[in-house]
Amino acid sequence: MMQAPQTELAAYFADAAAQLGLSRPAGQCFAAVWHAATPPDADALVALTGLSRSAVSTAMKELREAGLVQAQRLPGTRREGFTAPSDPWALLRLHIALRLHRDIAPMRDRLRLLRASGEDARVADMADMLEVVALWLGRLSDTTPDTLAAEMAPPKPESRNRKKKKKG
Repeated sequence: MMQAPQTELAAYFADAAAQLGLSRPAGQCFAAVWHAATPPDADALVALTGLSRSAVSTAMKELREAGLVQAQRLPGTRREGFTAPSDPWALLRLHIALRLHRDIAPMRDRLRLLRASGEDARVADMADMLEVVALWLGRLSDTTPDTLAAEMAPPKPESRNRKKKKKG
């Protein structure tokens, strides 16, 4: 089977997937779904990525479980096509939710157990800090993409309504 050339976009998403704890094939499939004009099915993903059918199936299951893609029936066929949010703020929201679920929540839960042992007061402080981080990330992941964009926007410069002193 001839391998499809890996584009820079596919390479980027493969690297990003690895940073999120997903497989590189999941990143390649995500790039193909995200970039597609119409929802590709599994066979189209095989052709687009050069991955085997089983690798595509595993990657798509991984992406669906992470909430990064959705399956939908393609009109006039029994096949499933895949879609991903095109809005970068929606993707950031999904990324935050994934990080919270995979990284922050397990660390928070572990620190809760350590805090209960009462051995070190610093552990309680760290557990409290992670509770705050988890709540904050939870609020960000539950918000709309537009609200998230507004929350993350840089602050506006202060207005310069001060009166200038006259020289003289």
